[in-house]
Amino acid sequence: MEKKYVIGVDLGGTKICTALADLEGNIVNKYTIATDAHQGEAKVFSRIVTSIEKVISDAGKSVNDIKSIGIGSPGPLDSKKGIIIHTPNLPFKNFELVSELVDKFGIPTKLENDANAAALGEYHFGAGKGTNNMIYITVSTGIGGGAVLNGKLFQGSTSNALEIGHTTVQPDGPKCNCGNSGCAEALASGTAIARQAREAIETGLNTSLSNYENVTSYEVFKEAEKGDSVANYILHKSLNYLGICVANVVCSFDPDVVVIGGGVSKGGPIVFDIVRQVVKCRALRPMNECPIVPAGLGTDAGVMGAVAVAISEI
Repeated sequence: MEKKYVIGVDLGGTKICTALADLEGNIVNKYTIATDAHQGEAKVFSRIVTSIEKVISDAGKSVNDIKSIGIGSPGPLDSKKGIIIHTPNLPFKNFELVSELVDKFGIPTKLENDANAAALGEYHFGAGKGTNNMIYITVSTGIGGGAVLNGKLFQGSTSNALEIGHTTVQPDGPKCNCGNSGCAEALASGTAIARQAREAIETGLNTSLSNYENVTSYEVFKEAEKGDSVANYILHKSLNYLGICVANVVCSFDPDVVVIGGGVSKGGPIVFDIVRQVVKCRALRPMNECPIVPAGLGTDAGVMGAVAVAISEI
């Protein structure tokens, strides 16, 4: 019997989103379940299995219809060996996820860094479709990235290439969670934007941000749009650092397009206006003309990335 479907699993710290898709990437069925990471390794693995079984059974299919499984997971991980080494928001430590799933289902399975998976998804189905060299950048709680070069996912020697959030853009900048100082993630992520807003409030600056009990990057964008000078200063400063990060990537890879996704990318025209302006000024010609566009897959980026990982293994 010809196997006509794949499974994509977007494994996150708060939820597991799993999809059954055909070989063209069209989603047939999708299911989301809480990760419940606090319950430990065995429980989370069990929930991954449950989500896979449910999307198959609810679509009236069987394991015999599935050609491959693709998983997008936060890193660091060893993609070649199928091992999640460690990630702060999941309980796995040196967990052989691929071999465990192969033992359970008998289906070829591929594990990939979630940013790399999202890059594959955008390349095959989203804003990078039709290109040959594409860089994907996600700007949310942190900053990550992935690259498709000459039509193939670029992973690097340890499967963790394009950790661009941990490239240094200000040598004497704030401490990053990775231990370095001045990382792009510490200066331009959603978390960094929110931190600067809280610091502004604590120092007594006159800003409408002080009207909020809890300030996130969303409120900073909201108040900046209303004309708050402090919120606008924070955004211009942070997005300038993001632009420097993007300019460095453009100069390094000379891509056809840079695709930017994640929560911060939804902050409105200001995000792309500033990033494009910085790249125009800082990147070499003609690379500074590289299109910089919003991601095209929206909330399905993670699971479509996992589907793309599965299809790429066929």
